[in-house]
Amino acid sequence: MNIFYLSFKNILSRPLSSLLSWLLLSFGVCVVVLLLLLSDRFKDEVTRNSVGVDLVIGAKGSPLQIILSSIFHIDFPTGNIEISDIIPYTRNRYIEGTVPLSLGDSYNGYRIVGTIEKYGELYDAELSEGGWFDTPLEAVVGNQTADELGLKIGDRFSSQHGLEEEGDDHGDHRFVVTGILKPTGLAIDRLILVNLQSVWMVHDHEDHGEPDSLISIPDWGIELSNHQIEENQITSLLVKFRSPMGAVMLPNQVNQTSNLQAASPAFEASRLFSILENVMKVLNFLGLIIIAISGVSVFISLLNSLKDRKYEIAILRSMGASRRFVLSGILFEGLIITGIGVVTGFVLGHSIILVLFKQLLGRSPGFTSFAPGEGLLFIACVAIGIFASVIPAVIAYKTDISKTLAQG
Repeated sequence: MNIFYLSFKNILSRPLSSLLSWLLLSFGVCVVVLLLLLSDRFKDEVTRNSVGVDLVIGAKGSPLQIILSSIFHIDFPTGNIEISDIIPYTRNRYIEGTVPLSLGDSYNGYRIVGTIEKYGELYDAELSEGGWFDTPLEAVVGNQTADELGLKIGDRFSSQHGLEEEGDDHGDHRFVVTGILKPTGLAIDRLILVNLQSVWMVHDHEDHGEPDSLISIPDWGIELSNHQIEENQITSLLVKFRSPMGAVMLPNQVNQTSNLQAASPAFEASRLFSILENVMKVLNFLGLIIIAISGVSVFISLLNSLKDRKYEIAILRSMGASRRFVLSGILFEGLIITGIGVVTGFVLGHSIILVLFKQLLGRSPGFTSFAPGEGLLFIACVAIGIFASVIPAVIAYKTDISKTLAQG
């Protein structure tokens, strides 16, 4: 007599109660798994994308907005800042290196970032083909952008003003693709990188003649004319500290100026984590309550079915089935319902994360990439299934054969 087959048939004999228990457990596990994965993936994204960046200097506004727009490229910038205000920070004794960013244009919804080659070095971005930009209107394309837009070396395109696809087209200036990056799994994969002069050229249609003098910015590896410094702007400056003293001295120094704002990726990420963690704790608690309710549902389902199956159990016992066989059968019923519910919840949670990350970031973290705590959740759910089955199983174990058959 196959105990697994018998347990499964008993579950199918009460489809509505079994379905309810399965749905409750699946939903509860899905909620908790989803929150665990979101928290883990979010922290991983923040950590990996902000490596090498200790401070971001931008226009006055929300520090979090500066971080989201300059590090993750998922928000609108707070505004532009004067190059003349920024140049002193490229020579500051507390600063090891800086990278300028000029934002505001896009191509088919993918952001164009005016910067320097050192920006790619921040994220260990390497070229899969082609080379970096040397002159204005040359572009290096992130791997994801190239794949989804079908861009290849030598292709030309015009940028749009703003970060939406509906922006005005800068048709007078066409960029040429000179390089395509290898995938990094970071925000740079979704960008189009050009040099600073390209962004300024697209937005400046006047001929100013030859520059009267050039000012070298060694940290950026470029020379700018007086006109470029006086008339053009950048959006933000990514800063790497030379020593821990930089974290103490620089933010206050920057914030004291009238039009600059310093934002720390570590501090803003920590602040965002603290806000999200409070929300996630509430949602996690809700998910755990649903899991507990599903355990009660399994218990009630088994207990109710046991009342209707006492005669059947007595018949099994009279045919030679042992008490242990009956006990194991009831336990297996609870474990089968719990197991199917847990697996379904895990599959749903991971599937939703795959779709969500694909839509928001254009890439997925991998279906088999697990978050800390998922193993403990699995063990807890199995334990709930066992506890929900123990009392009905013990009742079945103690069934009096002669008394039950006499009543039947």
